Amino acid sequence: MKRDINGVTVECVQGDIAGQRDVAAVVNAANAELMPGGGVAGAIHRTAGPGLAEECRPLAPIHPGEAVITGGHNLPNRHVIHTLGPVYGQDRPEADLLANCYRNSLNLADEHEIESVAFPAISTGIFGYPVEDAAEVALRTVLEETERLRNVRLVRFVLHGERDLQVHERVLSALA
Repeated sequence: MKRDINGVTVECVQGDIAGQRDVAAVVNAANAELMPGGGVAGAIHRTAGPGLAEECRPLAPIHPGEAVITGGHNLPNRHVIHTLGPVYGQDRPEADLLANCYRNSLNLADEHEIESVAFPAISTGIFGYPVEDAAEVALRTVLEETERLRNVRLVRFVLHGERDLQVHERVLSALA
């Protein structure tokens, strides 16, 4: 599913965030230390290779809502934008922190003249954020940010499972 908002295409697809060959940057749902882990961070680091962890080391730690950028290393993408999502029920206010993940990632992409970005569903894995609530925050934030973006022309949400894809598509349809 795709929607064009203020000259920016926002789309939802099912797939592997580490296999998005046609986008300039992928977003890593990182841990505070920016090191390999499970889920999205594990997939990105495994594909990127050990150079990514080396580049990340001096940038850590980051706090919920913050974002930093590195090279893509062995990924098919030029850049990785790392952001730390909130742990649901622990990091508060979680909706504001989650919105900042998307806002700060898009701002970094725009500042680095990146034209296409792929996001996972930040905080919905081990951090426990309910997918429906997270999709609402994520898509509302991205749609609001489209007005300010000068360089980003494609924002893709890459969802691992069919249910997550359906939720994001439903929310995008309702908002756009």
